[in-house]
Amino acid sequence: MFKKPLAFIKKDFLIESSYKFAFLLHIFGIFAWILTFYFIDKLFGSVITPHLKPYGVNYFSYVLLGIAFFTYVGTGTGSLAARIRNEQLMGTLETLLLTPARLSMIIISMSVWNFIWASISVVAYLIFGALLFGIDFSHTNLLSAFVILILTVTSFSGLGLLAASFIMVLKRGQPVTWAVNMSFELLGGVYFPITIFPGWLQIISHLLPVTYSIRAMQLAVYKGYSLQSLSSDIMALLLFSVILMPAGLLAFKWAVRRAKMNGNLAHY
Repeated sequence: MFKKPLAFIKKDFLIESSYKFAFLLHIFGIFAWILTFYFIDKLFGSVITPHLKPYGVNYFSYVLLGIAFFTYVGTGTGSLAARIRNEQLMGTLETLLLTPARLSMIIISMSVWNFIWASISVVAYLIFGALLFGIDFSHTNLLSAFVILILTVTSFSGLGLLAASFIMVLKRGQPVTWAVNMSFELLGGVYFPITIFPGWLQIISHLLPVTYSIRAMQLAVYKGYSLQSLSSDIMALLLFSVILMPAGLLAFKWAVRRAKMNGNLAHY
């Protein structure tokens, strides 16, 4: 059962580990991104303080966790589509999808390294935040954070499958994924709480799963909220997961079937 995912992990690890300087640049990029928001907090953080009372932290602590956790969101929505596109360009997609392995197993195998890499990035964010900037993560409710993480991954992986379906059919679709992620970052509370928005824009924000993910994770980490205290956000994420994951799987299966029938799996 785990043979194929482990083979993909090994392959991707060997590829990534061969670019050691790129890894160092990635870590440096994370530090530079954190430092940017540290100085933004020094300049303008007090302006947004009233909107941060529910979380009990300053702006820098809020935004660091927001951008760190959004790594999982971006991975869920865009990484599979990028991987499919890369396999198309390399000419390996047809061979991969014509193997006797179940499609769901292929999807998992292609995605698992991306989430491992996302976890490495998140850990880097948190280590920098705690050791260099003194952010306190000691109140974290680990069970709540874990449940929110799982529901976030399933919700946004469903969207990622829909994006990958566009790639399969149209051979392009990255601009759509980019626009979706930008909208999520702006409207989902990643950089600031959605309470700063006018009422009509808050309504739009509440239609997005990222809003519930970010808010729930902030409260689980900084206030130690239990699953019961976060029940409304968790139920919303569960609903998104139940809708988006099956829809994404069905759409991707249809896209693969259509590509096989048209004989253009190898086309890019």
